[in-house]
Amino acid sequence: MSDAEVSVVLPAYNEEATIERTVEVTLETLASFLPAGAFEVIVAEDGCDDRTPEIASRMAEEDERVRHIHSDERLGRGGALEYAFERAAGSTLVYFDTDLATDMKHLEELVESVRSGEYDVATGSRWMPENQADRPTKRAVSSLGYNTLVRLFLRSDLQDHQCGFKAISREAFDALRSDVEDEHWFWDTEVLVLSQRRGYRVREFPVDWEPKGDTKVDLVRDVFGMGSQILRTWWQLSVSPRISRRVSMAAGSVLVMLALVVAVSVVFDLGAVVDAMSGADPRWILASGVVYLLSWPLRGLRYRDILDRLGYPSDTWFMTGAVFISQTGNLVFPARLGDGVRAYVVKARRDVPYPSGFASLAIERVFDLLAITVLGGSVLVGLVLTGGTDQIVAAVAAEVPPVTVGGETIEPGAAARTALRVAAAVGAAAVLAVTAILLSARMESDYVHRAVTAVSNDSYADYVAGVIEQFVGDVQAVVSDRGAFLRVGVGSLVIWVVDVLTALVVFAAFPGITLTPALVATAFFAVSVGNLAKVLPLSPGGIGLYEGAFTLIVFGLTNVAAPVAFAISIVDHVVKNAVTILGGIVSMAWLNVSLTTAVEESREAGEVEAAAATED
Repeated sequence: MSDAEVSVVLPAYNEEATIERTVEVTLETLASFLPAGAFEVIVAEDGCDDRTPEIASRMAEEDERVRHIHSDERLGRGGALEYAFERAAGSTLVYFDTDLATDMKHLEELVESVRSGEYDVATGSRWMPENQADRPTKRAVSSLGYNTLVRLFLRSDLQDHQCGFKAISREAFDALRSDVEDEHWFWDTEVLVLSQRRGYRVREFPVDWEPKGDTKVDLVRDVFGMGSQILRTWWQLSVSPRISRRVSMAAGSVLVMLALVVAVSVVFDLGAVVDAMSGADPRWILASGVVYLLSWPLRGLRYRDILDRLGYPSDTWFMTGAVFISQTGNLVFPARLGDGVRAYVVKARRDVPYPSGFASLAIERVFDLLAITVLGGSVLVGLVLTGGTDQIVAAVAAEVPPVTVGGETIEPGAAARTALRVAAAVGAAAVLAVTAILLSARMESDYVHRAVTAVSNDSYADYVAGVIEQFVGDVQAVVSDRGAFLRVGVGSLVIWVVDVLTALVVFAAFPGITLTPALVATAFFAVSVGNLAKVLPLSPGGIGLYEGAFTLIVFGLTNVAAPVAFAISIVDHVVKNAVTILGGIVSMAWLNVSLTTAVEESREAGEVEAAAATED
């Protein structure tokens, strides 16, 4: 290894046409302001399949200032840079794109910003007022949008994060490299963001820039790849340090329930709620759990039918266990990460590809929304025709006094009307979403490929188009088959009818409640709207949302007192969540699946498949 003080790394992938000229210009420019022996130029050749390795090796043999670092397999742009920096000799590490789009007159300023010790990181910028940059429209739009998102989500003070013209001190690189996760185009953005967060001195200065040839940065890859990396980094830096998954679930649940308790203590007699719950017959509550448990083999059978239609046959009990685990994950983790757990389980145990795994989940959600909206919507239409919604508003307004919050008085009747409108809006949105999916599934999927490749000719665009086409094709496979559509549709209705029957058994556990036809119809509406409310990702497992919607409807439409309606909603939701968690624990032991491991491995596996696709 050389004793060079400055190491310039040129990341190269299939650059046989330009690499020799780039190395010559780099050596000439460095020699103009650095003493002999103070620098080295490293060609970080990243699994090329052209003559780049041969050219780089020859230049290294001919000039001791040149080194060739080879990788047999693609590491990605960030991976290749990190691999080369680790093996570089210099205390000042520099890299720039091999097309020399940035004017080399700025190289001395870049190097000396870090070499002098004044800054830890330096980067050129194409978005500062003083510079000159000739950007094609496609690049300008994507670059401006990307940098805006980075500044907004990651709180960066820089204008340009993707200019391929950067330098970093060895000390800063060694401190940051283990925390940088991306291995491709987002790598240097992550370095810049982490540098600012850790208090390193970062300099951004204007450079003259002119694109040379075809860019290897792609619009589709920017949107799908870098966009997801921005969200991932935002979560890691801004959310994850403050809350663990366990704390997130507990805090969210406590906050929602605290809000409900405060509200109930104002408008209801909280002691009456506790008394109602303590007076419930435990035998009926146990029976409600048994009834709810009966729905799970039906869920496994439905999921088996969906995957069977997609060409991945399995057995009902395995699928029941997979559903148990994923639904438990959705109770524990935010953002429905349990869905990823199920995709991982069927991939690991039944070799179902991730796109098909997620498509099968989407199909299941489509039929769930169909069943819920059919059950709840039919009752809602009847309520509208008979003035039932007005009855709910009137009942709430008559029994619940106005509440003053922050100096503003909230009228309960208006709040109830708003809540019903929100429920109707969620239901309408669900119907529209289902309709859109059903219509798209009946269309030819080739239009997806044409639309995506119209804005990109990169291999990642083919990958994205392929994933979407497979997803649409999988949905189409079930929707277009009348027999499959009927089986899965009827199965979904039965599953949600059992969900309502569970609530009715809970009703029966409370003294003084008679299951009249009107109460049964109300239960169908309350359970349906409560589950639609859970679609909103405001609390783990929809805790609080379900209870609020359920109580509002039962109290407004029946002679059940508000404290008792609230108590019933709590017991009903607790029973269902308890059965889900117990079933999830048993299924995890049976299938030897760890929730946290499954979440992490599903993420990593998805990233690996995406990365592999971009390298094809």
